[in-house]
Amino acid sequence: MAQQQAQVKFTAVKPQLMVKTPKAVDAVNFYKSAFGAVEAGRSACCPPPTAEQNLPNILCAQLELAGCSFVVYNDDSAPQKIEGIGNQLCLETDDVEAAISKAVSAGAVVEGEVTEGGGACCRGRVGKVKDPYGYVWLICSPSNKCAPVEA
Repeated sequence: MAQQQAQVKFTAVKPQLMVKTPKAVDAVNFYKSAFGAVEAGRSACCPPPTAEQNLPNILCAQLELAGCSFVVYNDDSAPQKIEGIGNQLCLETDDVEAAISKAVSAGAVVEGEVTEGGGACCRGRVGKVKDPYGYVWLICSPSNKCAPVEA
């Protein structure tokens, strides 16, 4: 007799952006300034750093952006970028150029020109910036909705 597996329902997906110590506080401030993220919570390091260490007292911070949450995590084991491997985060906005300009003024670097997209994520105008912590952000006009999958 086959054993029936329990149904599992996930309640959220929260990407974790790992940032080398002591840059977590800087990263949180960058995402607030560049993209308008709102800090929803923060966990302090245990134990707190001593005055001689001069490190920020943060382990991770949860940020909210465009109705989604993500976590900036302070981690010395944060991976170094390996060519050809990684991820991108996609932000949708009606004003791609203004969003890119705001990100650049906060410290991001533009990667290429704004183009008309044709990829899976972006079908309108799309630009790309790299934040000071190595993460690539696609900034694009709202994408067309995909057709529902039929069972």
